[in-house]
Amino acid sequence: MMSRLRFVGRAFVGFEQALAEQARAFEQSYPDVEVVREFLEPQALYESTIARSELGSGAIDITLTLTDWLPEAMQHGLLAPLDPFLQNDPPANWPEGWPPSLLGLQRDAAGHVYALPYHDGPMMFVYRRDLFDDPREQAAFQERYGLPLCPPETWSEYLRIAQFFTRPEQDLYGAVAAGLNDAHNNVYDFMIQTWSRGGRLLDDAGQPIFDEPIAIEALQYHVDLFNRYNVMPPDAKTFDSVVSGAYYASGRAAMMVNWCGFATMAEVPEQSSVVGKNGLGLVPRGDGEGGRHTSINVYWVLAVAAGSRQKELAYAFLRSTASEEMDRVTALNGCIATRYSTWRDPDILRQFPVYATIEAVHNNIDSPPPIPEWPAITEILNVAVDDALHERKSVAEALKWATSESRKIMRKG
Repeated sequence: MMSRLRFVGRAFVGFEQALAEQARAFEQSYPDVEVVREFLEPQALYESTIARSELGSGAIDITLTLTDWLPEAMQHGLLAPLDPFLQNDPPANWPEGWPPSLLGLQRDAAGHVYALPYHDGPMMFVYRRDLFDDPREQAAFQERYGLPLCPPETWSEYLRIAQFFTRPEQDLYGAVAAGLNDAHNNVYDFMIQTWSRGGRLLDDAGQPIFDEPIAIEALQYHVDLFNRYNVMPPDAKTFDSVVSGAYYASGRAAMMVNWCGFATMAEVPEQSSVVGKNGLGLVPRGDGEGGRHTSINVYWVLAVAAGSRQKELAYAFLRSTASEEMDRVTALNGCIATRYSTWRDPDILRQFPVYATIEAVHNNIDSPPPIPEWPAITEILNVAVDDALHERKSVAEALKWATSESRKIMRKG
C-alpha cells in the first residue's frame, strides 16, 4: 500500500525544483512512498501551518518553515523534536558539517533540536561587476564625483553610486529592493539598515524600541531611496524578494542588497541575462561611529509536524535531503545550500561565486529576536514600513506607532 507524506513549504521556483528532485531521490529509496508537495506564499504558509496550527492537525507531515516562526511553533508544540532521531540515525557528519550559525535558531531553551537547515540566506551586497569595471563608467564617475568607482563600503557611498547608475532612459536603475508589504524583505531591510548603523530592535529589558533616533534614520534612508532619490524602479514598491531578484538578473539594476540566493539566480543562464557579470560583497555599513557590516541570519529549515502519524518516515525524508548529495541539489537549483562541503565544492564555486563570500558574511550576522511574539511584531513593522514607504505617515510617526503596538503585544505575552 502506498504511503503519502504531505509536505508544505514556501512557493519559490528554486525550492520547488530542488524539492522535486529531492523527493524523487527519496521515492527511489522508498518505492512505496509518495511525497505530495504543496507550496504557499510566505504569509499564507505562516497562517496555515502556525497561526491555524495545522502542523498539529495530522494533515501535514513535513514543513519547510522559516526560523523567525520557530519560537512560536516550538512554544505551541507544533513541531516534533528531532533529538531521538538525531541520536539514532543522524545525517552524515552531523553537526560538524554545518556552520554553527545555521544550527542555533532551531533549538529551544533546553537545547532540543526541531529542524534541519535547508536553505540559507544571508543578505549580501550584489552588483554588476561589468558596469563597475567599465573604463568609461569609471572615468565618468571620477569626473562627476572626484572619486574612484568601486563597491561601496558605506550607505552614503551606496546612494552616490545608485544615483550615478540611475538612467531611466536606458531602462537602468542604480538599485533595486523589495518594497511589497509582505512582512518579509520590507521588514528585513529596515532591520539591516538599523543594525548596520549600530542600532537595536529591543532594549535591555526586551522591549521594542523602533523609534530610537538610529532606527528613524535607518528607515528614512530606505524610504528616501524610493521616494526622494528615485534610484529604484518605479514599480519596486510592489516587488517581493523574488521579483526584485529577477529584476536585477534581467540586467536592469546596478546593485541590490538581497538574499544571496538571488546572486545565485543571477548566475543561472535560464533565469539571468547577467551571468558571469556579477560581484559580491558585504552589506554597506552606516557612516557613523557605530556603523558596521552585518547581515541578517534567518534561514529555511525542514521540520516534522507534531501531528504527523508518520514521524519516522518524515524524518527519513529530512535525513535524505540533508545529505551531501542532496545539499548540492539545493545549490544547483538556485537555492543556497547549508553544508560546508557544498560551500567549498570547486565545481559549485566555479558556477556560483557567492559561496566564496558566504563564510565571511556569516562572521557578522544578526538575527531577529528569538521570541514567540516576533511574528506578530513583524506584522506591525510590516504596516509601519509600508505606511512610511507610501508616505501615509512620516517615518517617525510610523515607528512610534509600531513601538507602541509592539509593546502591547509584549504585555499580552
